[in-house]
Formats: sequence, C-alpha cells, structure tokens
Amino acid sequence: MSQTTTSAASTVLLKSWKAPIAFGVFTVVAFVIFILLNTGASTNFRLSTESDFIQLPAIDLPALGTGIFVTALLFAMTVLSFFFSNKGKSSPIWMISAFGFFFMVGFLTWAGADGSILIPGLLLGTVGLSIPLIFGALGGIISERVGVVNIAIEGQLLAGAFVSAMVATLTGSPYLGLVSAMVAGMLVSFVLATFSVKYLVDQVIVGVVLNVLVLGLTSFLYSQVLSKNTPLLNSPPRFDRIDIPVLSQIPIIGPVLFRQTLIVYLMYIIVAVVAYALFKTKWGLRLRSVGEHPMAADTVGINVAATRFWNVALAGAIAGIGGAYFTLGSVGAFQKEMTAGAGFIALAAVIFGRWDPIRATLAALLFGFASNLQNVLSIIGSPVPSEFMLMLPYVVTIFAVAGFVGRVRGPAAAGKPYTKS
Repeated sequence: MSQTTTSAASTVLLKSWKAPIAFGVFTVVAFVIFILLNTGASTNFRLSTESDFIQLPAIDLPALGTGIFVTALLFAMTVLSFFFSNKGKSSPIWMISAFGFFFMVGFLTWAGADGSILIPGLLLGTVGLSIPLIFGALGGIISERVGVVNIAIEGQLLAGAFVSAMVATLTGSPYLGLVSAMVAGMLVSFVLATFSVKYLVDQVIVGVVLNVLVLGLTSFLYSQVLSKNTPLLNSPPRFDRIDIPVLSQIPIIGPVLFRQTLIVYLMYIIVAVVAYALFKTKWGLRLRSVGEHPMAADTVGINVAATRFWNVALAGAIAGIGGAYFTLGSVGAFQKEMTAGAGFIALAAVIFGRWDPIRATLAALLFGFASNLQNVLSIIGSPVPSEFMLMLPYVVTIFAVAGFVGRVRGPAAAGKPYTKS
C-alpha cells in the first residue's frame, strides 16, 4: 500500500505546468492585442523581391479575422498543453514551434495593419543580425562545455572587429582580415584561460575585466589612431556576396540563405561541424567530460588543464569570426562599441539553447528576428513602440527559460576551477 502511495506521489511530482501557463499568458496577450486592440483593415505580405527568378503573389490577410483565427488556435494549443501536463507529459516541440509561428503571424498582421511587409527582407535582416550572435554563442558553448564560463564573448567579438578592420585595410585582403580576427579572439581567450585555468581566478570576474579592457583599448585606439587616418587604417574591403547556383533561386529562402558572403557560408559549416563533433567524436566526449566531471576525466588520463586551455582558445577564435562580420560583412568600418552588447546576447542564446549548438543557433536567430522586426515596423509606421521591440528578445528569453525549454542546467563543472589532487 505504501509503495503504491509513493508511486502516485512521485507521478504527481513529475507534472510540470510551466509550458501550459506560458501558453496561457501568450494566449491572453494575443486576445487583447490581436482582437481588442485591432483597428486595421488588412496587411500585405510580399513573398518575393523584384530580382527573384520565381515571383510569388503577395498575400493580403484581414487583420481582425486573422487575429480571431490565431487566438482561437493558440487557445486550442494551450488546452492541449494542459492536457499533456495533466498526463505527466511535456508539450512536444512541434507544438511549441507551431505556437510561436502562429503567434508571430498574428503579431505581424496586427502590427503591420494597413501596410506592406517584405518577408524576404525581414528574414534577410534577421540572418544578418544573427551572424555575430551565432559565432559568439558557439564560442560560449565550447568554452562552457569544457568548464570555463565565457563572459568575455563581447570582448572577443570587439577585438575581432577592430583587428580585422585594420589588417584588411592595410593588406587590402578581407581574407587576411578574417584570419587576424580569429587570432585576436584567440588572444583574448588566452588571457581568460590563463587566469581561469592556471591561476584559478574567478572566471566571471576575469571575463568582465576583459570586456572592459578590450572596450577601453579599442575605443582609445580608434580615437587616437583609426579616426585620424581612416583611409589608411579603417577602410577595409568587404566580402562580396556569392550566389549559389539554383539554390539562390528558391523562393523566399534562396535570397535569405544562398545569396550571402563567405562568412555566412562559413557559419553554416562551423555550426554543423561543432554540433556533430561535440556529441559524436572523441574530442567532444573529452571536452564534455572535463566540463561535467574533471576529476573523473583526470583519472582516465585526460589533461584537464590543457583541454580547457586550448578549447577556450578555439572558442575565442570562433567568436573572433563573428567580430569580423561587423567590419568585413556588414558595416564596413570599425566604430566605437560597434558590437553593442552582442556578446551578452550571445551568452543569453547559449543559456536559451541549453548549451546545444543547434538550439543556440535558433535562439540567436530569434534575437536577430526580434531586433530586425523593430526596424521593419518602424519603416512601415507601425504603432508598436520601438522601446517595446528593443526589450522583446529579453522578454521572450525569460518566458522561454521559465516555461518553454523547461529546466535549464549547464555543465556541472562550469565556473569551477580544478586542481589536480
């Protein structure tokens, strides 16, 4: 009898109401915004640009009708989520994805009412704003998976942007600028790894100090050196866009994914390689074992200090590529504080993505989408305040960590120095 009672109690404890509650909150928000506050007639969604080989017709969605349909659909998924939780099951990933997609359709229809939204442009801007975040997040994942908390992503991005601008300008080669950005990010990581691994200094403090140091150093050099001789030191050549035959002609996704620069295509490869190597190779197994249980890894002959040091350096090199994107892929010249906190957003993407390369990439794309949405809505004259759009990525992250992604647990030994006994 006691065993039965214990089993029933444990079943109750396994029930989690986070996801359905989060669904419910967003459904209420949808009801208020999409229906009660809906005053527009319709929204025009353009699916093709004039240069596309295949032209797709534009779609007009009625603002109020779409709001009612989307809200009803969200309510149905909320009820279904409560049903899953009552059965002790988690909400499936397809339902979470569908919920987010339809909520965004409703939001765009409401926010862009009586206007026109170019979908390829929205998505292209999303990818562009996400590239530095993705590289930074990959660097953060490798570093934290090996046991070193990487608060210095911002500094690695900024160092990569500064050095790549100078080297590419002096040599006239964006390729050398890209390589130099990797070296710059690695050098910042060397300092982080040396103090964290060798001298056992608090990793968070080292990361914060490095961010301030790189920010101050690059700002000083920009004011005293670059700005006084811009043509010679701060006019880097940018990578040209490369159209992939056939793939670049696919409607919507073709212009977004396959009419990009070398850095973007490099990002596709690095995401795939890191995702595979982290979980399918001996290197990934050693890295994760050092980040989870360094004493056990040491017992089987893995050099914990060397593994941490060189993988933190690798993480810095990857983050440096993200910094190079600012100067060699998008902006074209170094500016003070041009990363604008991208390293901290990348760190949020690491947590949001649960230290998984694919999930973190999707999280970075979400941040990029929210940031670009602000620009698009301001162009079409949407009533949504720009301040709300600026805080949207962080609000989404709070809800996601609290409800959608469930319990978040990082590598067990991250942030904990290890001394060989």
